[in-house]
Amino acid sequence: MNSKKSIAIAAALGGVAGLALAIQVRAGGDKVAFPENYAAGILYGTVDRYDTKQYREQYVMPAAIEAVHKGQPIPSGTVITMVEYKAQLDAEGNPVKDANGHFVKGELNGYAVMEKRTGWGAEYPDNIRNGEWEYQSFTADKKVNDKANLNACFQCHKPHAGQDFVISFASLRGTASTQTAPPPSGPGVVSIASFRFGPEQVTVAAGQPITWVNTDASPHQIAIAGKQLTAILLKGQSVSLAIAEPGTYDYFCGLHPSIKGKIEVK
Repeated sequence: MNSKKSIAIAAALGGVAGLALAIQVRAGGDKVAFPENYAAGILYGTVDRYDTKQYREQYVMPAAIEAVHKGQPIPSGTVITMVEYKAQLDAEGNPVKDANGHFVKGELNGYAVMEKRTGWGAEYPDNIRNGEWEYQSFTADKKVNDKANLNACFQCHKPHAGQDFVISFASLRGTASTQTAPPPSGPGVVSIASFRFGPEQVTVAAGQPITWVNTDASPHQIAIAGKQLTAILLKGQSVSLAIAEPGTYDYFCGLHPSIKGKIEVK
């Protein structure tokens, strides 16, 4: 996008969110070892990621499920493992779906792990700390993925402090809906569902507001040219902005940069 183009923001923007992105967190992922026995736990959720064309499985130990069912805090020592698979693709490069409409898993891609221990996290500033949780990423051969951005884990989970920073908390309780929130519709309205913008390209008149509504359980954030960030949107929340000058503008999710969209202003 041409940096000289002016953008008139029609909504209050989240300055704190932008600050969080600028902070360099010294993630202590080295504390987290690969959970060799993760499969002995409970498979409590699956996720289809349209943006990365992945199918993911979420495992946790029975003690955590029991604690959540009783309304108790998630106990120290809890390990949540997300196993990431490449989705099987059809001839056009789109994910193949099963009879229930979910992605069909293909090759193992890697593992994302979050672990909670008493006393962990004290070295982080309050505006980024995720309680006593630490994160680590592992490759398919169970080695530490030194290319992983662990800071993004803290930023993505931070808005969920009220449920101990676990986005899939409702799944742990067994009360999660299998559907996203109803997607909105209308001119200049974009829904964020299943980790993609719908529609991916929106056309509006100069100065006409564009509204994004998050219908995912995961938080999202609108970023234009990597410079302008909105507040972080939780499920059901929305944000609007208007662009004054005609042109084509690329944007993405500030928390999940592989989710991309385009705005055409006439």
